[in-house]
Amino acid sequence: KNVTIFGYPLSIFFIVVNEFCERFSYYGMRAVLVLYFKYFLKWDDDFSTTIYHTFVALCYLTPILGAIIADSWLGKFKTIVYLSIVYAVGQVIMAVSAIHDITDGNKDGTPDNMTLHVALSMVGLLLIALGTGGIKPCVAAFGGDQFNEDQDKQRSTFFSIFYLSINAGSLLSTVITPILRAQKCGIHTQQQCYPLAFGVPAALMVVSLVIFIVGSGMYNKTAPTGNIMVKVFKCISFAIKNRYRNRSSKIPKREHWMDWAEEKYDKLLIAQVKMVLKVLFLYIPLPMFWALFDQQGSRWTLQATTMDGNFVSFLLSTVNPILILIMVPVVDFIIYPLISKCKLNFTPLRRMTVGMFLAALAFVAAALVQLQIDASLPDFPSSTEQQAKFINMVDRPIDITLDKLLNTGSPVLISLPDGTRNTLVILEEFGDVVAKPEEGANAIRFFNGFGMVLNITVGEEGFGNIISKNMSTYFLIKNAAGNQCVFSREFGFGSSYTFIIPPTFTLEENCGQHIKEVEDIKANSIHMAWQIPQYFLMTSGEVVFSVTGLEFSYSQAPSNMKAVLQAGWLLTVAVGNIIVLIVAEAATLPDQWAEYILFAALLVLVCIIFAIMAYFYTYIDPAKIEGNFANLEPEDEKKKNLEVAKKDMTLAGTGSSGFQTTKILRQIGSRL
Repeated sequence: KNVTIFGYPLSIFFIVVNEFCERFSYYGMRAVLVLYFKYFLKWDDDFSTTIYHTFVALCYLTPILGAIIADSWLGKFKTIVYLSIVYAVGQVIMAVSAIHDITDGNKDGTPDNMTLHVALSMVGLLLIALGTGGIKPCVAAFGGDQFNEDQDKQRSTFFSIFYLSINAGSLLSTVITPILRAQKCGIHTQQQCYPLAFGVPAALMVVSLVIFIVGSGMYNKTAPTGNIMVKVFKCISFAIKNRYRNRSSKIPKREHWMDWAEEKYDKLLIAQVKMVLKVLFLYIPLPMFWALFDQQGSRWTLQATTMDGNFVSFLLSTVNPILILIMVPVVDFIIYPLISKCKLNFTPLRRMTVGMFLAALAFVAAALVQLQIDASLPDFPSSTEQQAKFINMVDRPIDITLDKLLNTGSPVLISLPDGTRNTLVILEEFGDVVAKPEEGANAIRFFNGFGMVLNITVGEEGFGNIISKNMSTYFLIKNAAGNQCVFSREFGFGSSYTFIIPPTFTLEENCGQHIKEVEDIKANSIHMAWQIPQYFLMTSGEVVFSVTGLEFSYSQAPSNMKAVLQAGWLLTVAVGNIIVLIVAEAATLPDQWAEYILFAALLVLVCIIFAIMAYFYTYIDPAKIEGNFANLEPEDEKKKNLEVAKKDMTLAGTGSSGFQTTKILRQIGSRL
């Protein structure tokens, strides 16, 4: 206990490593979550997006619960331990839910009981949301508790290292986890390895818990002293009830509706609550920013799957944390000083307004990219349409007249150049092209017009025996090899081809030249690099919005209510994800680019409203206001409150909020 190295408590080593592993676990799992929904659980884009944002919203709602449990009941240490166990169990359940072999009775690579996999994944995500949200306001605060009051410098350095570990864990996981997912694994059939992609984060969460517990004997564990959030809620509740009871016009009105709490609560607390409510009122428009920001992990990830590029190695979700690490110092040490030299009053609220506008521009950029993607996609038949494809195996041109397509046999009139006419009724159906191949893969099929059965293999994947005049099904392919006949073909991302083996086919060395190819779907032509501008704009918006917003909240909050505003800030993230669900479901726009424009327009509208609100906002000095009220109190009460205020100012950020100073806030980004 109280072991120090270079003036720092040894216990903080365990806390920093714990946070690195936890952030790796969370962001690693989240990096492939929407892809797991779409490609493993086979949900469509809209439903995958809905569940993804519901999960993120829960992760930012539960911190309030975690803060109350820690401060009012269990204390920070026990809260972290118990909820980390819940967290680890949830990660393990997620990894198990992704094992297709547990319900693949016929060994065809497809789970036979998808309901079980869905149920397991939903239970896992619920436990993860409870765990990660619950410990979010506790870990940084617990780290701050390890320092004495005379270790301000060491505490500041600790928080810098702490948030560096957050960004490092986030960055590494968003690079490594997609690579793990791209591996092949399975007992009976080899599939993309979601169990490994979820299993490694689960293992890191277990390691995180073990490391945290190992340091137990060295920690300074403070007992819970009551949650200030609960006290604030009770004060507000009493003011509302008291105002309602005294609603008669004969009773004199009071300057502020919170003044109706004076019968039960002291004036200092009421003044502090007024300051908090003033800032929380400004928070009302903020969720719209997060509604756009968090779609980087859903809509933008799905957009990337329809583009040209190596989706595994170029997963663009890594762009955000990389740009954060680069742009925070650039903005702080170059952009802001230049603006200051131009004698422009770039206040925090003006910065946040600019940040919201940049996020809207990011979605305009995403819409422009989507328009280019849509232009490169084929027109697939709707549910009320049919498509027909005719392959001419005759060495003469054929005129085909198609009057109508029926559900049961479709009469087709075929005319040859010599006047011969014949009516063919199409009775067989071959699975035709109804969608782009998934994740940039290539869909290939062979039509065997040769006079005998041919066996065709592609690398280690085989088409099997294809009977004469029979069409193969679609397979993923990179090159093709026939019986004693080898030919290769370069493919782009997301293309689809039909290869026709004619009756004149011969098994010779250059047999590939006799095989005719038909391009069913063109390869993706828009490269993923075109997403970089939208990521750059969004990250720029995040730097001037999120970091500045935290700084503003800290500077305008009473000394002992930093936690309340931090909880309010996290709540705006949760509400933002709920907005995505509402807008996406209510809008029902047929085109994705139109949905991007809708979100951008909504944010611009909210940005204007926020700018008006900011114009009428008056900046305050919480310490000065608290000092004025302290002078009006009895001597003993004044002394007590000043001591509390001094202590809170010293340890501010080591409460539920987890932020210590403006310098620290500028290093956070959005990785919490």
